[in-house]
Amino acid sequence: MGTIFLVRHGQASFGTANYDALSDLGGEQARITGEELRHRAAHVTHIVSGSMQRQRDTSLHSGYEPATDPRWNEYDFADVIHHHGEPDSGTAESHADRMSFQKLLDGALDRWIAAGRSSPCTETWDQFTERVDSAFDELVRNSGSGVQSAAFTSGGVIAAIAAKLLGDRDRIFVPLHRVSCNAGITKLINGRSGVSLVSYNEHSHVDGKRLFSYR
Repeated sequence: MGTIFLVRHGQASFGTANYDALSDLGGEQARITGEELRHRAAHVTHIVSGSMQRQRDTSLHSGYEPATDPRWNEYDFADVIHHHGEPDSGTAESHADRMSFQKLLDGALDRWIAAGRSSPCTETWDQFTERVDSAFDELVRNSGSGVQSAAFTSGGVIAAIAAKLLGDRDRIFVPLHRVSCNAGITKLINGRSGVSLVSYNEHSHVDGKRLFSYR
């Protein structure tokens, strides 16, 4: 069997001019996550990340030099909120409070998914899941028997993969995405019967160490 670890990036710089940069906390989360992966896996041989700064820097801070593939990038949350947020709900930037922002995002995501290919967003939900599936399928092909792989990516990408494996992507994507924590690890097994989700959003390596965060 092959093993695949999907790693959410460390905390980004929410509410700052460059959201894509890791915060100081995000850098420490990434370092601890690297230690956790090395504790779990004897030798991760296939490593990839999206091209976003927070994804690639999480891999580097974890001690892994990744190949870069933009198919692992997150959806554009600002574009989704712009086109599918409730009228007069404001922009993503106007919701500095994390709980307020999450409520705004959840509703926009539900409407983005429901709109399908008719969404005016630059990338529709269908297009997003198609590129994520393409990246994931390639990772699976490279994660055969005895191979340990890791993809450093974002919460939406990981939730989309997990929701598909659980069999009801459109309905359970948002609930899964909502609880995704920074530096969470999702473990998959690639065996004879296909890919199985073993665990989702594991975070004991950051929980209880004043390192836990959602956003």
